[in-house]
Amino acid sequence: VKLRWKRLVVCEFPGVFPGDIYDVPPEREVEFTIDLVPGTGPISMAPYRMSASELCELKKQLEELLEKKFIRPSVSPWGAPVLLIKKKDGSMRLCIDYLQLNKVTIENKYPLPMIDDLMDQLVGARVFSKIDLRSGYHQIKVKADDVPKTAFRTRYSHYEYTVMPFGVTNAPAIFMDYMNRIFHPFL
Repeated sequence: VKLRWKRLVVCEFPGVFPGDIYDVPPEREVEFTIDLVPGTGPISMAPYRMSASELCELKKQLEELLEKKFIRPSVSPWGAPVLLIKKKDGSMRLCIDYLQLNKVTIENKYPLPMIDDLMDQLVGARVFSKIDLRSGYHQIKVKADDVPKTAFRTRYSHYEYTVMPFGVTNAPAIFMDYMNRIFHPFL
């Protein structure tokens, strides 16, 4: 019954449930910034070696990200290596190894919720809601001055993110800040 109801809602309001996101997000009150330890210069690393099948998958995922305008070609002096990680369903996830960038990034101290506190807030509640955001991080733009710092290198070319990538130090804090701003009236 619940599954049928969900399908009816999705069919009745298709514009609210897009299949995918195909463009950069609009301007928002929150943007992703990368503040560095003073005196830090650009860090660039050689691409990691990949198998032929990984290179094929990499090319496919890069083309998709370019089509969505989530990444663009780069001439940045920055460059992180990439790798593909196998997901539970057997598909591959593109991961940028931002370890070196993260080491020189000043940490955003925005408070992330503690699970125990969240559970305590649910005591006595009668209505519960859950959301699953499609490409949540990719709905926040990177500040223009910081786009070059998101650069990554592959065998095919050099790219940089225009939207907040996964794997960077402050992404969870920025995303939590954004979610709190949106849902503040309901919290």
